[in-house]
Amino acid sequence: MSVIDIPFEYRHLCWFCGEPGSTSFNFKAGKNSPHPSLKLPCCTECHALAVKAPATSVWECLSGVKDALIKRYAKHLAIGDNWTREELEASGFSCRILSGFRESGWMMYEIARDRVNFSPWPLSLDGIALDEHRATLFAFNGLSFGSVGKARDYYQALYGLDREFFTSLINLLGQPRFGYALKLARLYRTSGARDKQRVLRELAEDAR
Repeated sequence: MSVIDIPFEYRHLCWFCGEPGSTSFNFKAGKNSPHPSLKLPCCTECHALAVKAPATSVWECLSGVKDALIKRYAKHLAIGDNWTREELEASGFSCRILSGFRESGWMMYEIARDRVNFSPWPLSLDGIALDEHRATLFAFNGLSFGSVGKARDYYQALYGLDREFFTSLINLLGQPRFGYALKLARLYRTSGARDKQRVLRELAEDAR
């Protein structure tokens, strides 16, 4: 098991999320892996997630861990979708539970966001860099997702959206207009099937 090179400034950090870590994850390479078996420094939480992420490379494993973190901390990440720091500080929440949310809510969001968005240092062994095969990430509203499909799943669950309708909107509008697709999906969340089909037809006609 080869131990990856660890830059001095990252010597106590998790390779997956950037949080302090005191353990390591052993990735056992298979016959289709583009690199040898590797030992990666990580935190206890990411270790548990990495063990459950089937992958042929550490970069696929990384994507699986990120997706799991997004799912686990969806409520924390949702704070950034529904509030700004200034709005939260000025919310006036005063009861015991809500005052705690007012005081620490934004910090919880930032910690979750930074863990999800953390970009691990390039892998190398004894000073020799490994060729990277990272999947293309999809970034939206300050978060990096493993794919546009993962972003769709996150917001569909967050807002209780019609999955089929939301998917159709994304396919029609394209990834660059993901934000517009999300707005329409939220706007027509409780609308009937006829209204949603009308919207899709009009968008399709506009795209011609």
